[in-house]
Amino acid sequence: MKILTKWLRAYLPPLPVDDAQLAEDLTLRGIAVEGIYSLGEGNGSLYEMDITTNRVDAMNHYGIAREAAAIYGLELKPLAVDLPAAQPAASPYSVRIEAEDACGRFTARVLRDVTIGDSRDWFPGAEVDTYFKLLEQKKISNAVDATNFAWLAMGQPTHAFDLDKIEGGIIVRRARKGEKLKTLDGIERTLDPEDLVVADHARPLALAGVMGGWDTMITPATKNVLVEAAWFEPMAVRRTARRHGLHTDASHRFERGADFAAAPVASAIVSRILLANGGTIEGDLVDVRVPALEARTVQRAPVALALSEVHRILGTTVDKEGITAATVENVLTALGCTLASSRSEHAAWQVTLPSWRLDIEREIDLIEEVARVYGYNRFANTLPSFGEGVRALPWAESEAAVRRTLLAAGFHEAIASTFCSAADAALTAPQPAQSVPLGNPLSEEAGMLRPSLVPGMLAMVAGNLHRDVSDVRLFELGTVFSGTTEKVDERPALAFGAVGALPEQSPLHPVRPIEFHDVKGVVEQLLARFQSRAVYFDRFPPEAGLTPAWLHPYRSARVVIEGSTVGWFGQLHPTEAAARKLKEPVLVGELYLDRLYKLPLRKPAARDISRFQPVRRDFSLVLPDTIAWETIDHAIAALQIPELVEWRVREVFRDKRLGAHEYSLLLGVTFQAADRTLREEELQSFHAKVVEAVGKAGARLRS
Repeated sequence: MKILTKWLRAYLPPLPVDDAQLAEDLTLRGIAVEGIYSLGEGNGSLYEMDITTNRVDAMNHYGIAREAAAIYGLELKPLAVDLPAAQPAASPYSVRIEAEDACGRFTARVLRDVTIGDSRDWFPGAEVDTYFKLLEQKKISNAVDATNFAWLAMGQPTHAFDLDKIEGGIIVRRARKGEKLKTLDGIERTLDPEDLVVADHARPLALAGVMGGWDTMITPATKNVLVEAAWFEPMAVRRTARRHGLHTDASHRFERGADFAAAPVASAIVSRILLANGGTIEGDLVDVRVPALEARTVQRAPVALALSEVHRILGTTVDKEGITAATVENVLTALGCTLASSRSEHAAWQVTLPSWRLDIEREIDLIEEVARVYGYNRFANTLPSFGEGVRALPWAESEAAVRRTLLAAGFHEAIASTFCSAADAALTAPQPAQSVPLGNPLSEEAGMLRPSLVPGMLAMVAGNLHRDVSDVRLFELGTVFSGTTEKVDERPALAFGAVGALPEQSPLHPVRPIEFHDVKGVVEQLLARFQSRAVYFDRFPPEAGLTPAWLHPYRSARVVIEGSTVGWFGQLHPTEAAARKLKEPVLVGELYLDRLYKLPLRKPAARDISRFQPVRRDFSLVLPDTIAWETIDHAIAALQIPELVEWRVREVFRDKRLGAHEYSLLLGVTFQAADRTLREEELQSFHAKVVEAVGKAGARLRS
């Protein structure tokens, strides 16, 4: 944003520094001046400033003048405007707030017999014509220039309505389904029932906090004006602006939290400018407030601050005197706080926070303000004291094992955003209604703390595929969040995604597409790193509604360890794949590591390689389709034959000559003893036990 030093100095006593030094001092205090441009003799300089989103109070000339006054210990001139006496009104103008969750304050002032035309010298000390020319701000009419001057001066958006085009009075409410509004940009918009609007008794007049309406705009024929200055809840304005693809000077400030107490002053400035061309005020200022929202802003409870805590947190300064009680009081008072001494024996205060600093909430925020204005460059360079050795987190070894396993399987580690959209949170949350919204999100697409790593994984996989990276295998180890805004629970989780081709040993088919069982094998490798008595995979019928909505109902599986669900994986649901424009089948999954980490890691045990000959036997089995390999695997493992060192599927065969709904499986087993060559009678005994075990599991030998 652009700031004039000539305008800044109008609010301050003579500054003891030049513009270059002022820029450096502001930047050191976090009010960054990115560029300084001289505007010629007597006009000062133009600052190009980068103001962070939490400092909406500094997005105007008076706010930055307040910072300069705090830095140099100067007294800031009050931002006050004298208005002519009001003419009596038969009754106060009608204003009603219906959407009390979204509008905390609405002020209205009626001006009669005004003349709309060129702007004049509005009041002493405000060289408006000069300011606008130096800022390259186009002058349009006194009505438009007045509202522009108000937000440039003090950061408060305002709006002027043609009073004669308003029917009945003002109502701040949600839009009704199907209502339309033509905004000042000439576009007719169909309103959403969640949109916040300023309306009269017949129709919407403006998108509250975003843009005014065409039908009630000020024209050269306007004679009577209603000046509006209000406070709208940031989230309500943000959602309305995003729905209609609008970003205005007003929405930019309201979305970040405007000053609840600024409305009357801004209304007075706009009114004074309009009245410079003639006209009168009718009645007193109508000021309607919502107590609940007022309590969250201008009537916040005082915050306790102790000088001892300031010293403990900030440490030693290069100045011998250091930060004293007077330093704390001077800094915070200059920033707009009110300090009352506590009854404690030590220096302590109850600090009432200013209405324009909604980013200050706790004692540590006040300490940061003291350090910032005092100057970070005035603190001594000291290392923090540390008396212990570095200790690994309890799950560090388990996390390292998970990471090594996935890297060895050909996956690459990635990191996604901690935030996600409300739609993604609802889709992937393991438990419904447990997602945590952000109080001040960067956008609608990042409005929630992620309850799952899956949204970020899908975004990364899609990002690679859309950039012609055809083979993608990624994993992320991160934290997921659940609970409420008052109490947030954090848990470690793992997400993985895979798509593309795998190398194949066949010369006719050197590669093949990655499929469900490839990912299942990786999950099995991962689970094998932990000691457990029972691990199995299953799935539920689609009609049960228990499978996560992001997974294909027939190509997915649940992971269960010791009777507890530790994750899900499978092919991405076709609906979600289409929504993300993914044409290839994407395999994705998530494991709940807080449950997995409760299991001890499996300790590797080395054994001597047997010097004696292994013996391999093959069994050609016929099984019903309802019996999976897992059943046969468990049956053979239950034999606990020490000499049975390996068993695996060699081949799967399907043919119409088999029974209906049956398939053939070639089972290969290997016997080997560590201390002898196996005899034929031993092998026959082992052979019989294997046949008996698979028979009990439902298989039969193929004839």
